[in-house]
Amino acid sequence: MIKAVIFDIDNTLMDFMRMKRAAVDAAADAMIDAGLAMPKKELVEKIFKIYWAEGIEDQNIFDKVLTKEFGQIDYRILAAGIIGYKRAKAGHMTLYPHVNMALTDLLKSGVRMGVVSDAPRLSVWMRIVGLGLHHYFEHVVTFDDTGEKKPSPKPFKKVLELMNVAPAEAIMVGDWAERDVKGAKAFGMKTAWAKYGNEFDTPVSGADYELDDIYDIVGIIRRDNEKGH
Repeated sequence: MIKAVIFDIDNTLMDFMRMKRAAVDAAADAMIDAGLAMPKKELVEKIFKIYWAEGIEDQNIFDKVLTKEFGQIDYRILAAGIIGYKRAKAGHMTLYPHVNMALTDLLKSGVRMGVVSDAPRLSVWMRIVGLGLHHYFEHVVTFDDTGEKKPSPKPFKKVLELMNVAPAEAIMVGDWAERDVKGAKAFGMKTAWAKYGNEFDTPVSGADYELDDIYDIVGIIRRDNEKGH
């Protein structure tokens, strides 16, 4: 019987990369408008190159790009980039379709919910609260809580211990097959792959279930629990 669902946040509940691309796009426009002499396409590519190398959550991304390209930081350009980024980020932080409906139906049916994310604690909570999801989750485990990222067993162990749920009674929902699915499966949890959030062109997820829509998880849990009775 499935008693608990553990969700990843980025590209599972919210369209994280859509937000990130829109925010970087706006930051590039703002920096060029403030006097940065570089073609926009080139600037965006340089920003993402550092993101992929040093982490998509890097808080000093524009400082690094400016230092690398010009050997110093022009604070007028840096400030323009940060403000442009933050404005666009706020406007593009959106849930995938049917997330609220799915979480509400799970809550009504008595299924407990938690979160495991590789992002830093404050970033995760800013997203959860910003999206109005903070009343759904009993426990939220972030990178800061264990010091390890998925597929390490530590984040999964931590959240299930906090919720007092056995691995076999929980299902992990995430977009990243190599981390979410592989890690949860190795820890003895059931797994559901958020296929709609796939950013890696993953052909085979290895998950027990594949979701074309987040709401699919409601039916999967209902059927699984009916079989268990």
